[in-house]
Amino acid sequence: MALRISNRDARRLWLDAQLLSAAPTGPLDLADIIRRLGFVQLDTIRVVARAHDHILWSRNQNFREKMLEKCLARDRHVFEHFTHDASLIPMDFYPMWRRQFRRLEAKVRGWEWHRGMLDEAGRAGICARIAAEGPLSTKAFDTKIEGKREMWRRPPHKLALDYMWYAGELSTSHRENFTKYYDLTHRVIPQHFRNVDHSDETQVDWLCRAALARLAFGTEGDVQRFWAAADLSEVKAWAAANAGELVPVEIESAGGAWHVALALPDIEVRLAAAPAPTSRLRILNPFDPVIRDRNRLTRLFGFEYRIEIFVPAAKRQWGYYVYPLLEGDRFVGRIEVKSDREKGELSVHALWPEPGVRWTQARQAKLEAELGRLARFVGARDVIWLAA
Repeated sequence: MALRISNRDARRLWLDAQLLSAAPTGPLDLADIIRRLGFVQLDTIRVVARAHDHILWSRNQNFREKMLEKCLARDRHVFEHFTHDASLIPMDFYPMWRRQFRRLEAKVRGWEWHRGMLDEAGRAGICARIAAEGPLSTKAFDTKIEGKREMWRRPPHKLALDYMWYAGELSTSHRENFTKYYDLTHRVIPQHFRNVDHSDETQVDWLCRAALARLAFGTEGDVQRFWAAADLSEVKAWAAANAGELVPVEIESAGGAWHVALALPDIEVRLAAAPAPTSRLRILNPFDPVIRDRNRLTRLFGFEYRIEIFVPAAKRQWGYYVYPLLEGDRFVGRIEVKSDREKGELSVHALWPEPGVRWTQARQAKLEAELGRLARFVGARDVIWLAA
């Protein structure tokens, strides 16, 4: 019989797996946090703090923004590549990422909008310049778009740099003000990681197990979406091949329905050890791993969320960049907050409690305490309430 896991226990397992159970304090081991999360998604938008910095700060509030660049560019604890988007991945995962380079290289070659990139000789010229001059950004090149200029089109050199980055021929050396600098891969990735060549079967097995370990439990779709580095058919084949080892579980959704999922053999040990999460109120980033898979978020928490940055202003239900509020093991609301670093201000523009949530003085005090911590993180002196 399948192991049944109540909704409350499922939420606690998931939050613990994603490092949101404990209070975000204590000694900081940045590389360990990224390893335990699996990866950290990068994003350029900085309404308060950029997504990757905010995600890490949510796990340990001793984190500061400049630490991540050191982790990438100097310590080489992580490398940058593509999961759902550009992400930082632990360096020792590199051997298990080799097939992803091949998958993405093949995909990029098939993209219609990528056919304007430089040819093989042009790409070789880019590599020769990087070899001679060191890491370069797109600003070092000046090829022009030919034909009709459209918003989605990119100059040939930009397409070529991206193509070689997807394929693993070039790697991110570092970023300056979030601008990516490309270098030859052998100058970024240590040789002992580049020399390992696992079979595709071994890599898919690792991707599925590593995803399931970080999910605590999941459907085959959950597992596939975690890295987005294997096809759903590959995940299904892996699950079938390992059916004798994987533990079938039934997870209670927020609405009371039960759905079938899978877990690794240690699930009962993890279930017994899963702690009650801290009662502090947390302001999470819209790209946080706990938020990213909207289907899973709705199933487990009954929390409907979407980011509205691409929604026309007149059609937004909430706002451009609205942050979910997590208290304990439930989402209690959402907040629109912005920072003005020049003025040293963190401003609250709107607050929406979830239906059925009483916004008590104690809950308001928790929110104000978290806003104070967030303000200190981004260097703001004052928290300004503009919300009614």
